[in-house]
Amino acid sequence: MAQLNTEAVASIGDDPRDHGEGLKRVIGPKLLLLLIIGDIIGAGIFAITGRVAGQVGGVAWLPFLLAFIIATLTAFSYLELVTKYPQAAGAALYAHKAFRVHFVTFIIAFAVASSGITSAATSATLVGRNLLIGLSQFIDGVPQDATATMFAAIAIILVLAFINLRGVGESVKFNLVLTLVTIAIMAVIILIGVIAIAQGNGDVSRLVVFETPADRGAFAAVTMATAIAFFAMVGFEDSVNLVEECKNPQRDFPRIMLTGLGICAIIYMLVAVTVIMVIPPGDLLDPKNPDAGILLDVVRIGAPGIPVDAIFPFLTVFAVVNTALINMLMASRLLYGMAKQEVLPKVLSKVLPKRRSPWVAIVFSTLLAIGLVVYVNLNSDNGIVGALGGTTGLLLLCVFAVVNIALLVLRREPSEPGAFRAPTLIPILGAVLSLFLVGPWARSVEDWIQYEIAGLLLAIGVGLWVVTWAATAVNRRRRASRQR
Repeated sequence: MAQLNTEAVASIGDDPRDHGEGLKRVIGPKLLLLLIIGDIIGAGIFAITGRVAGQVGGVAWLPFLLAFIIATLTAFSYLELVTKYPQAAGAALYAHKAFRVHFVTFIIAFAVASSGITSAATSATLVGRNLLIGLSQFIDGVPQDATATMFAAIAIILVLAFINLRGVGESVKFNLVLTLVTIAIMAVIILIGVIAIAQGNGDVSRLVVFETPADRGAFAAVTMATAIAFFAMVGFEDSVNLVEECKNPQRDFPRIMLTGLGICAIIYMLVAVTVIMVIPPGDLLDPKNPDAGILLDVVRIGAPGIPVDAIFPFLTVFAVVNTALINMLMASRLLYGMAKQEVLPKVLSKVLPKRRSPWVAIVFSTLLAIGLVVYVNLNSDNGIVGALGGTTGLLLLCVFAVVNIALLVLRREPSEPGAFRAPTLIPILGAVLSLFLVGPWARSVEDWIQYEIAGLLLAIGVGLWVVTWAATAVNRRRRASRQR
């Protein structure tokens, strides 16, 4: 059977300084900070602000705050583990060291990779939608339907694959530019909102207006809104899977991850408060405000002279594509690592001779992302963004629960003096809250397709695992036969 023993998992991603091959160490603290901020602040803030507000009305800031708290709890667990075991594979490595069950290790690793692919597909869809909106202001007859959005998303995914093939150095530098653009857009939206409020176009009292859909109570609405908002708070876990491409992970990770999470939380809260105070409560519940539309409404109200539909959709493209790039980068590296340890087909570990980028893993993750976009477009009435964004949160909540539990188990192993250590209550709360948001009570009936998508992705992974196990067993028998 193809197994991930402790040494094998720990060695995922050869150190190029030791062997002259493998992945390049090119990520310093500044790039790591921008990587985390860009991943968290990218698609999430555009994709789900309106959806969260549609669940709870004026208290939309509350689900973002709760999602941030849950994410931060798990971030502390990641920090202790990544500084204790500074190797690639992230959650899979921690699960293996804690439970020593090879299949569990594989499932966790593939779930993380799948979450990156679903997140990238979500972001690509949002980019495609906004790109079509922007083009329609200059070109007559540009289609706006679901099919056109699907093909636009596929085109974006292919472009990202090309950038990813260029290598992690180029990808992360591209992330630098896009993250700065995203932060600039957020600053403009917040500033316009402040101006609108100062001019009397906002109302602070709206921040405590609680409006929920007629078919659910307050607790259920907040729970569902928090599960939606959780998609906006993920991203820091991607950086863990790039640990072997960081220059000094033990020194950089604790301060950079907490700094990045704090910055993103502040930006999200400012945007949520701005949206609530500027847009009338009834419009927050309007289903005609999907994805980035509710943020554009802030600009329309606060700065009516700005041609919003001609400018901001293109700015959104630059901001959101960042998230898609980072997630595809993470997913391909994780698939590459599993293939190197013969847990997935060995062909996925092939890298380009000069670029050292895992080209087969990139191609595979690209095809899987395209397949998801097509599948959801044909099978979901709730849209690609809602279905795949929710699936991302679902997968990562399961992974976060396992990581928190693994930390408690691994406390039996000694750490180096002065190593980062989270208070014991933190992983306990992180595991309980993560598992609570996994349940069907945290999703509407229309969103239960998320379980279907997650199950389909894991089934694909298990299928590949079985094929690899069979091939490994055959090779072992052949070697044994030759030795006899």
